[in-house]
Amino acid sequence: MIQEIAPHRYDNVHRSALPAENDTVLVFEGERVLCAQTGGLALPRFGELELSDARFAFALDGAPVFLAEGPCGHPEQYEFTDARTLRYAAPRHLAWAIGVGGSLMRWYRANRFCGACGEEMTDSTAERARICPCCGCTVYPRISPAVIVAVCDGDCLLLTRYRGRPFKSYALVAGFNEIGESIEDTVRREVLEETGLRVKNLRFYRSQPWVFTDSLLMGFFAELEGDDAVTVQESELAEAGWFRRCDIPDDHSPISLTGEMIEVFREGGEPWTKNKRI
Repeated sequence: MIQEIAPHRYDNVHRSALPAENDTVLVFEGERVLCAQTGGLALPRFGELELSDARFAFALDGAPVFLAEGPCGHPEQYEFTDARTLRYAAPRHLAWAIGVGGSLMRWYRANRFCGACGEEMTDSTAERARICPCCGCTVYPRISPAVIVAVCDGDCLLLTRYRGRPFKSYALVAGFNEIGESIEDTVRREVLEETGLRVKNLRFYRSQPWVFTDSLLMGFFAELEGDDAVTVQESELAEAGWFRRCDIPDDHSPISLTGEMIEVFREGGEPWTKNKRI
């Protein structure tokens, strides 16, 4: 998955630090990020840019990475590129850095002003947070919990296609957690809403920070309960249907939890059976 960047190390512990000449900077202009792609993905250094300031974002391999807003003067080998096209770029640790940086930038942009009193917010020096100097309102980065569900019926897996999205490959049932709802109830509700199916014997598989939608994905395998007739929620899905293990296509995403779970089932592996049933 995209966040698995070993032997490189990602460290999100907050620091109050100023950029040095050789520090890496993620410069965003809208949804575009400043980078070079000749011979592999590369990011600029602070000393190469016409920037007055940048804020600390996180560390990679112990070295600080900073975040800044464009446009800015820069050497000609760098250009602003749609960050969404770089998810599969190499090296992967820089693609991951761009994804995390984009999530942070969206949060900073959305919290320029206090939602309670309208005063301009400031950065906390003690933690990653935005603080209102007037009323004291404190805002932390938004992380939305969501589920990915592999619905199984013996040797068959339920696959779906999203409606109206750029991603056209097969996927699994997915959806966001609602206020006052357990994550297990989210699994049952989303499967029922999107496909008309009921599930039992939920087994947690693993999680993934999906920074592209500011989400924390929790993957579950679940068994079909009752009738296997699928009723597609047309506002969300273009199609949904059962695939035998030997017929499951292999065009799923190699960087996502969804893709990994489909591949685990397709190859016949069942690591989730050791986990507690819920």
